Amino acid sequence: MTSTDVRTDAEDSGPSGYAAARLRLLQEEAQSGPPRRSALSELTDDWLAGLFGAGTAEPRGVSLVAVGGYGRGELSPRSDLDLLLLHDGSDDAAVAALADRIWYPVWDLGLALDHSVRTPAEARKTAGEDLKVHLGLLDARHIAGDLGLTAGLRTSVLADWRNQAPKRLPELQELCAERAERQGELQYLLEPDLKEARGGLRDATALRAVAASWLADAPREGLADARRRLLDVRDALHLATGRATDRLALQEQDQVAAELGLLDADTLLRQVYEAARVISYASDVTWREVGRVLRSRAVRPRLRAMLGGGKPAPERSPLAEGVVEQDGEVVLARAARPERDPVLPLRAAAAAAQAGLPLSLHAVRRLAATARPLPTPWPAEAREQLVTLLGSGRPTVDVWEALEAEGLITHLLPDWERVRCRPQRNAVHIWTVDRHLIETAVQASEMTRRVHRPDLLLVAALLHDIGKGWPGDHSVAGEIIVKDVAARIGFDREDVAVLSTLVRHHLLLVDTATRRDLEDPATVRSVADAVGSPGTLELLHALTEADALATGPAAWSSWRASLVTELVQRVDALFAGDEPEEPEPGETSAEQERLAIEAFRTGGPVLSLRARPDETVVATEEKDEKADPEPLGVELLIAVPDQAGVLPAVAGVLAMHRLTVRTAELGTFDLPDGVEGSVLLLNWRVAAEYGSLPQAARLRSDLVRALDGSLDIAGRLAERDAAYPRRRGVVAPPPRVTVAAAASRHATVIEVRAQDAPGLLHRIGRALEDAHVRVRSAHVSTLGANAVDAFYVTGPEGAPLPGDEAVSVARKLEEALRG
Repeated sequence: MTSTDVRTDAEDSGPSGYAAARLRLLQEEAQSGPPRRSALSELTDDWLAGLFGAGTAEPRGVSLVAVGGYGRGELSPRSDLDLLLLHDGSDDAAVAALADRIWYPVWDLGLALDHSVRTPAEARKTAGEDLKVHLGLLDARHIAGDLGLTAGLRTSVLADWRNQAPKRLPELQELCAERAERQGELQYLLEPDLKEARGGLRDATALRAVAASWLADAPREGLADARRRLLDVRDALHLATGRATDRLALQEQDQVAAELGLLDADTLLRQVYEAARVISYASDVTWREVGRVLRSRAVRPRLRAMLGGGKPAPERSPLAEGVVEQDGEVVLARAARPERDPVLPLRAAAAAAQAGLPLSLHAVRRLAATARPLPTPWPAEAREQLVTLLGSGRPTVDVWEALEAEGLITHLLPDWERVRCRPQRNAVHIWTVDRHLIETAVQASEMTRRVHRPDLLLVAALLHDIGKGWPGDHSVAGEIIVKDVAARIGFDREDVAVLSTLVRHHLLLVDTATRRDLEDPATVRSVADAVGSPGTLELLHALTEADALATGPAAWSSWRASLVTELVQRVDALFAGDEPEEPEPGETSAEQERLAIEAFRTGGPVLSLRARPDETVVATEEKDEKADPEPLGVELLIAVPDQAGVLPAVAGVLAMHRLTVRTAELGTFDLPDGVEGSVLLLNWRVAAEYGSLPQAARLRSDLVRALDGSLDIAGRLAERDAAYPRRRGVVAPPPRVTVAAAASRHATVIEVRAQDAPGLLHRIGRALEDAHVRVRSAHVSTLGANAVDAFYVTGPEGAPLPGDEAVSVARKLEEALRG
């Protein structure tokens, strides 16, 4: 059935015929995208025109007008109908009756309707007071009635827009900026709003409005395709959900991708990001041009008065060879010959970033059109200009995006294509892979004074995640890629080796510091063996911090920074010849000894919260004070007469009180000769999830009840777990438990990766108790919703577990967590 047949059926059958015809149109697999949106608009036009003319007499001095997206003929399956009933004011009663005749059938079909009834003068007045109304009227389209009335409104509204452009365009720019602040950037969001986020459909409409003002115009290359792609995704989203939604939620992405015939949700997001990037870049260029034109208009009359008329020539200030500044932008010098100068793109980009100025659209396009490939290896100047660009700080981002928009980045670095616009489905990451790499370089630019080779730091920052476009471990893949890229850029063999080591081990320091026992010499030696030299360690330390800061707020903290710094200091000492000492087993501090004796005397647990080095809060049966949390967490010392179930009991009580455990060490204090028994000592670092720390006496009271069985920790935590917010439709991967080979000579290291949830450490502790192993220490690390915990365990006699037994314990722990 053709769209003409559908429209005819709608006209013959009235509202019910329109509903059936609309349904058939939306179910036609052969018709989608712009043709379907256009056909749906035409079908709706015919139906509304029939409602308009269904009275006893043809209305006069009245017209029905589509505005906004409907006015552009872009009806998505669940779009609102934006309608204006325009009249000349001669017969208000007839107009009211006509409005009822049109609005009520629309409502009866359950269609969303945004409607108004106005005279041309009222419409112009409202548009002058409300920018959004004015924008909608710019797309006004006649449906039925008095064509002259509609045409007159269109002409006057457009004339008003152009006459008021110097005032309205700054308002529109501010409106776009406020919306971007609220909704974020479409090209980086995992659940983007296709309409409201920066780079979305609203911004595309704003660019049409700027063009209609005749004051400036957007770069048109790729803009129409980007807009069409977002509209296609919105259509598929409407059909998949059956709702009028613009938010591409995680649980809908696979279905939307299938609706569009795409491979998977990642392919869908990448296409959305690419479209958003085109619109965002076009917006940046357009608003910059609007500002330039408005400034020029404001200054020119004064200049003409001073100079006696005429147009002054723009000033051009040299920035680098072949590169000048003109009117607040970086352009090519008149004598520049990009077709003969392959380094010019990098030189212009570096000059722009250093000056904190944008690259002009014309300059970037000329460079892209005439760029010659650099020889292999690159000449020294090209490498130096790349390093200068990367070391320019925050201005690097805008300059890089300008080069990216015209394909110059992949021209210079072909391997960049695999990470371009690649989503990262991890709540910790706030950027796509490519933007994260640039953000890492920005962070690294602030650390160049603390390393001996800032050039290697900056290039490693740019390339550390380059392997994420390949299958397998991205660090391993990245090491292979960076060897080729670094050699092509022109680094010598030694520098290539350093860069490949940095990329291969860019996660080593933070993973080791947060998941391994820093007191264990095996930990320090393993890092030293991987890094190889003090100079590489210095670079890796800076890269680790830059990478984490560029990832997102959840990836770095003063706690992680302190652990990484401590690890680096220990490895540095090893490089200097200071062999790490084996920790003395059972060594206790005076504070621990005091608590152990008190626990033995009272027969119950004793707690000590060390809020600051000079302040300790102790809780026994008689004493309690409240401590304030420290940024690094507070030290929690617990002494308990030796008994079963201490680890899960303590972990459960801390979870009940919303305390996050960061590290945990467990040991035994032997009582003086002649005294039977022993006391368990637990030295933990904890932090409140939010608010202040709970009272120590309350912690002790709950721990007493947990140990004697009168407090149902499992039940209480199950209630918390049931209420724990989970994103509908997102299924967490199953937990994974492994044995870390050769991680320690004193214990077996079991690593747990699981979805973080209240009481996870309690469940792990209970499973380890059931496996009859002793936990020597625990190192807890949580990134977003993922917990990665390492447990140093021994057998009952304090020795590492035999290989088969360690694997068996790991398997049982994994089964317990999956159950």
